[in-house]
Amino acid sequence: MRASVEVYLASSNPGKLREFRELASAAVHAVPLALELLPRFDSLPAFEENAPTFAENAAGKALHYSRLCNGLVLADDSGLVVPALGGAPGVLSARYAGPTATSAERMAKLLAELRGKSGEERRAHFVCAIALARRGRATAVVTDRVDGEILQAPRGGGGFGYDPIFYFPPLGKTFAEISSEEKNEFSHRGKAFRKVLDLIASGHPS
Repeated sequence: MRASVEVYLASSNPGKLREFRELASAAVHAVPLALELLPRFDSLPAFEENAPTFAENAAGKALHYSRLCNGLVLADDSGLVVPALGGAPGVLSARYAGPTATSAERMAKLLAELRGKSGEERRAHFVCAIALARRGRATAVVTDRVDGEILQAPRGGGGFGYDPIFYFPPLGKTFAEISSEEKNEFSHRGKAFRKVLDLIASGHPS
């Protein structure tokens, strides 16, 4: 049996760690991963995510923290893109209504920006970029997306962030109405992470 690959998640968020572990365990032919939060993350020098793209933010974060530990570091950046709004909220998805705004406030701002728009103007997609780095050297950067549209009002009690207003036509539900298994299968993060697992299984990120 192949030894597990140790990977440190550049985060202090146990919820994010749990989500990635669920994705790893659900993946077909998944490589054994020992996925942990980066030790003492909150005491390390912080990385400022101010790049214009998700991939650059993820890569920069992975490179930054990989210089501060000895293992393989995984970092991600993700968000919602609405082409009719010039790509907003984009890389500012988590800070769209201000640095201390709640998810409800961010959704409210987005819905206000889309007021009066319909059809193609409400098209949107979630993007996830994931980067791997070791000792200050990037070994992989992958991205993926999931397409949908923004509803007029939130629906569903699950998910987080913009999930209640992101309608996914193939399932006829918002991301706040689908099961965790469905979200793992179809989400931008799930698809991007499976690419990472394939790379690790192939021995690519050394």
